[in-house]
Formats: sequence, structure tokens, C-alpha cells
Amino acid sequence: MLSLHGYVDLPPPEDDGTREFDHGDVHRDTGRVFVAHTAANTVEMVDGAKGEHLMTLPGCPEGSGVLCAQDEGIVFAAARGAGKILAIEARSGRSLGEITVGPRPNGLAWDTVHKRLLVADVQENQARLFTPLDSSGDVSQLPAQVKSLPGRPRWCVYDRARSRFLVNIREPACVAIFQAETGEMLAPWPVSAAGPHGLDLDVEGSRAFVACDAGVVVALDLDDGRELGHTPIAGAPDAIWYNARSGRLNVAIEDPGVVDVINTHTMTLEEEIATERGAHTTAFDLDRQRLYVFLPTSCRVAVYDERAASAP
Repeated sequence: MLSLHGYVDLPPPEDDGTREFDHGDVHRDTGRVFVAHTAANTVEMVDGAKGEHLMTLPGCPEGSGVLCAQDEGIVFAAARGAGKILAIEARSGRSLGEITVGPRPNGLAWDTVHKRLLVADVQENQARLFTPLDSSGDVSQLPAQVKSLPGRPRWCVYDRARSRFLVNIREPACVAIFQAETGEMLAPWPVSAAGPHGLDLDVEGSRAFVACDAGVVVALDLDDGRELGHTPIAGAPDAIWYNARSGRLNVAIEDPGVVDVINTHTMTLEEEIATERGAHTTAFDLDRQRLYVFLPTSCRVAVYDERAASAP
């Protein structure tokens, strides 16, 4: 069950105007948390263990999400308003450079085997595959493979076991599957609910979870895309995180402002946590069993610990 641990205040935009966050991630080695502060054009860095804000990283216009390359200790942040990806050292927050990509980068996925970054662009409806690190591990600007998508992309993930990328497509509702090494599109898997958005994988169970604008989470077979089940949720979702230890899926829903927790063994709603209206993005620390929910109105992070349910 999710238990509120506390809150961490985040700095508001300089004009103290609109606050909006988008897709956070955790560097598991240090427990540091990163999130795109979209309205402030920054990336915020939080020490999850100490529960304190560490620094604000500027230069990320209209940040649309961050992704941690765990083994490399690098955070990639998509600057949708500048057509670039920021590379940040996870331990220090130091800038490692920038990568010029398509005009509106959004979804990110990291190939842990071939060390390639997939960037989904929401203006050109394309996926670009980059090799962002040279042989020394430094950030470099190498040419990209460009692949057309069947529609507007949302979030994307990497399936290491099958060496594939999965990209959610809003319309037509489907998941586009790409071979990681060659970038070849293998198939679009249809999704029965409108507006695929949040996406995460149950590797051991060979399932993909697709959270849809229609207010439903759909489970797909990772081998062939067959629909295995679905669960109604409280509204249109955004970020989702699968907890492989508990078999629970955390789904952030900005209206009415809740996290719906799904038991993926039974595909039923197990718990609903009230957060804050507008809170649609989260980050999850699998090692420390901690969920971070980013609250735009109060400009802070709600920190929840995952605890085993008490015996009846």
C-alpha cells in the first residue's frame, strides 16, 4: 500500500506563474529524482533519500520529460520548445552537452545494449534513433536514423529481452514496435481504447501496460500484441510506473487528481490515492520502493512509500 512519507518543495517559476511538470525519473544508484518543470523551462533535481531539493538546471524550454540511462549515470531531458535533448550528469547535475533533434521532441527510450536513444517527435510524427555517446562516453552529435510513425507519439519504452522499442501512438490507437538495432518498424499493435498515453513493461510477465485517454489501462502480450485484459481508471492518465516487486501499477490521473494503483495479477483497481488536481506525472524508485508525485498547484513533490499490505 502507498503511505505518504512527506513533501519536498520545488522552486516556482521566476514569474510565479503557471507550474507544470512532465515525466520524471530516478537515478537508482543515488536515489536522485529528476523532473521536467515544463512551465519554468528547467529540470529540477531532488535528493530522494534526504527529501530535499538540490538544484534547478536551466535551459530546457518546454521540458517534456526526462529519462535516466542508469548504467551511464546520465539523465536525458527533452526540450520540446528548442528541438534538443539535454544530457546531465546524474550525480552532480553538471551539463554534459546538448543534442539537436527534431522540432518537438517528446517521448524518450534508452537502449541499454546498443547505447542508443530513441526520441519521438510530436510535430513530425517521427522517431529518431541516436547514438549520443562516443567511444569515450562523451556526449556527441552523431547522425540519426529517422523513422515515420503512424500518428502522434506519446511515451515510449525499451524492451531489452526482445531488443525492441515500443512507442504509444495517440491516433490511430496503437503501439508501434521497432527493432532496436536496425530501427525497422515491425508492427503496429492495435489498442482497443482511445488515446494510448502512459506505457510501462512487466518484463517477467511478458506484458506491456498501456494507459489510455479513454480511462482504461490495457495489458498487451509482449510477444504478439494480443490484448490480455483491461482495467477502468478514474480518468485520462499520463505517467505510469510498474512495480515489479509488488506487481502493482501506479497510474497518475490529473483530473480529479489521483494515483490509481492496479493489481496487475487480477487486473483490478486495488487502491486510489488523492494527490492534487493537475498532478499527472510521477517517478518511481524500484530499489527504495518510493513513488514521487509532482504537484503543480502547490509546486512540490509528494513522496509515497510502498509498503506491504497487512495480513487480515
